[in-house]
Amino acid sequence: MMKTDNASSNKIFYPPGGILLWIIIFLELITFGMGIIAFVYYGKQDSELFHLSKLNLNKTIGVINTLLLLTSGFFMAESVKGIRHLNLQKTKSYLQLTMMGGLLFTILKGIEYFQKIQAGITLETNLFYTFYWLLTGFHLAHIVVGMIILYFMYHQLTKKIATVDVDDFEASAAFWHMCDLIWLLLFPVLYLLY
Repeated sequence: MMKTDNASSNKIFYPPGGILLWIIIFLELITFGMGIIAFVYYGKQDSELFHLSKLNLNKTIGVINTLLLLTSGFFMAESVKGIRHLNLQKTKSYLQLTMMGGLLFTILKGIEYFQKIQAGITLETNLFYTFYWLLTGFHLAHIVVGMIILYFMYHQLTKKIATVDVDDFEASAAFWHMCDLIWLLLFPVLYLLY
C-alpha cells in the first residue's frame, strides 16, 4: 500500500525526506561549488596547462553522459508523478528507465576512466587532473548511492503489497536530481571552460 500525505502545510515544515536530507543536499552542493570555484581559480592561474589538459577529455562521452542524466532526471520526475497518482505500473516503468540512465552513465564514466588510466593520466598527472578525478569521482560515488536508493524504492514497489511512502519516494527523487544538477555544473566547467 502506498502512503500519501495531503497535508500541504506539513510539507512546508517537513519537506520530503525530512530537513536532514535537504541539509545534506545543500552541503553537497556547497562542497561541489567550492571545488568548482577552486578549479576555476587555479585554472586562471595556469590557463595553458588547463587548456591542454582539457583537450584530452572525451567530450563525446561527456555530452552523452549529460544527455543520459537529463533523460533519467525526466524519467524520475515522471516516476514521481506516477506514485502521486497511485499508478504503480507507470512508477515502476519510469523508475527502471531512471536507473538504466544511471547505469549507462556509470558504464560510460568507467570507460572514460579506463581511457585515462591507459594513457597514464592519473590523479597526480597535474592539477587539472587532480580536480578532474576528485570532482568526477565524488560525483560518480553519488550516482552509485543514488542508484542504490532507487533500487531500494523499486524493490519496495515490486513487493506483493507495495509499501512505499510518497514522501520517501520524493526524497529519493530529490537526491537523484541533486546528482543531475551537480553534473550540469561539472560538465561545462571541466569539459568546455578552457
